[in-house]
Amino acid sequence: MELWTSRALARGAAYAPPMALPWLLYGATGYTGELIARRAVAAGERPVLAGRRAVAVGALAAELGLESRAFDLHDAPALEGGLAGMKAVLHCAGPFSRTATPMAEACLRARVHYLDITGEIDVFEGLAARDGAARAAGVALLPGVGFDVVPSDCLAAHLARRLPSATHLALGFQTGAVFSRGTATTMAENLHRGGAVRRQGRIVPVPAAWKTRRIDFGGGEVKAITIPWGDVATAFHTTGIPEVEVYMAAPGAVRRVLKLSRPLAPLLGTRPVQAFLKARIRAGPAGPTAEQRARGHSLLWGEARDGAQVVVSRLQTLEGYELTSRTALLAVQRVLSAPPRPGFLTPARAFGADFILEVEGTTRQDEAPRAV
Repeated sequence: MELWTSRALARGAAYAPPMALPWLLYGATGYTGELIARRAVAAGERPVLAGRRAVAVGALAAELGLESRAFDLHDAPALEGGLAGMKAVLHCAGPFSRTATPMAEACLRARVHYLDITGEIDVFEGLAARDGAARAAGVALLPGVGFDVVPSDCLAAHLARRLPSATHLALGFQTGAVFSRGTATTMAENLHRGGAVRRQGRIVPVPAAWKTRRIDFGGGEVKAITIPWGDVATAFHTTGIPEVEVYMAAPGAVRRVLKLSRPLAPLLGTRPVQAFLKARIRAGPAGPTAEQRARGHSLLWGEARDGAQVVVSRLQTLEGYELTSRTALLAVQRVLSAPPRPGFLTPARAFGADFILEVEGTTRQDEAPRAV
C-alpha cells in the first residue's frame, strides 16, 4: 500500500504567500465565513469582509482590523458597488441555491473570479452551464472549495489518474460531524428531494438512502448509504467517468429513518415542516466547538473500476470545517497568485489531484489494483 502525506509535497507545493490583491469574503459573519476570516488574518491576508448585516460585519471587521462592506445580493446596484475594485470573491453565504446565482452573475459582469463553498448539486450544474460566459469574461467560476468537494474531488481525480479507463466511480466519507446552522439549513431544504446518482453521464434522482454498501474507510467495514453529495455533479466534470455514486457512513438508526421518510418526501418540503425544522436548527449550536474541530477528522474512500480491474484509494484529513477554512483560503491564494484558465472549474481541475495533500495532516493511501 502506497502512502502519501502533506509532507511528501512540502518542497514543491507549500501554501501560497499572502496576496496584496484585493478580495472579498462574503458571508463573513456566518459560522464558516468567520473561521475563514480569522484564518486569513492569521496568514497575513487582508480580505474585505462583507455580508447583509452592516453592524455584524462591521464589528467583525473592526476586531480583525479589516475593511467591511454591507450589501444585499438581490440589490443589483449595491452588489455591483460591493464588488468594485475586487479581483476575487469567496462566497460563503448559503443556502447557495438562493445566493450563488446573483453573486456569480455579478462576478461575471464585473470580471471578478468567483469561488464558493457550496455542496449543492444544482448549484454546481448551474455554474457549469455558465462556462462559456466565464470564459468570455476571462474569470474562473470555482465552486466547492471547502470540505465539499475538495478532498473527494481530488480523490476522484487521483483514481482517474490511476485508472484512466474507469467507467464507474464510487466515493464515500465517514465523519463524526457536528453541522453548522448553515449546513443543516441546506440539508433541511433538500430533504424532500431524495437522492441522486449519475448514470451514463446524466444526474438521475433516486430515493433517499437508495443503496447500502459496506465500505472500509481504513478501520474496518461499516455500512454506508448513497447521498446526493456534490461529487455527483463535480466528479463527472473532473474525470469524465459517467457512472458516479457517493456514500456516507451512517448508523442503523439514520439509515432506517431515511428509508422510512421516502413516502413522506412531499410533506418534508412544505412550509410548515420547513419552518419547524429551521426553528430547531436555529435553537441549536452555531457549529462544532473549537475543541470538536481540533480533535475531529474525516475519512474518505474511493473506488474506480472498468471491465477488468478495480483501484481503491483513501484519504484521512481534518474535521470538515477546519479543512474548509484551509482549502478555501488556499484556493483564493492560488487564484490570485496564478489564475487558472477561465471558465467553470472543479477544485481538482483547477489545482490538480494532489491539491488536498497540501493541507497539513492529510494522508492518502493506495491499494494495489485488483481484478474485477
